Amino acid sequence: MTTETKSPNEFVISRVFNAPRKLVWKALSESEALAQWWGPKGATIHISKLEFKPNGVFHYNMQSPMGVMWGLFRYLEMVEPEKIVFINSFSDETGGITPNPFLPAFPLEVKNIITLAEHEGKTTLTLKGGPINATEEQQKAYRDMMGSMNEGFKGTFEQLDEYLAKIQ
Repeated sequence: MTTETKSPNEFVISRVFNAPRKLVWKALSESEALAQWWGPKGATIHISKLEFKPNGVFHYNMQSPMGVMWGLFRYLEMVEPEKIVFINSFSDETGGITPNPFLPAFPLEVKNIITLAEHEGKTTLTLKGGPINATEEQQKAYRDMMGSMNEGFKGTFEQLDEYLAKIQ
């Protein structure tokens, strides 16, 4: 048994998907797939650019009743089909990093690590994230948002689950 120590600024969420790891990896790495499930429920995703490779980017916008919001992933590391490391930021349409439009005190950069582990044809996706290059105020804003982030990722992962069920 392993014990994991979590820092106060670390967000962790896991979900088991009824799909092999190779298929979950594909859903994380292809623009056609990401457009089907990424983001909050009710949002429409438009992908501006996807370079799924180290030093590549995922630049997209989400259209929802709250308006249009841009996001940016800067990929750091990939170990197919088990690990993706990236920095997530809010963005503008040109790919520049911007503050969170709803919570300006939120960190400008959040480093995330996604791991995928397969067991008996099912895949456990674990996402761990935390602010980097953040002020104390930004770290507090991040901690204060963890409950909302948990709910948001639950909805996003429900959409991933539905997407995976459709393509199997």
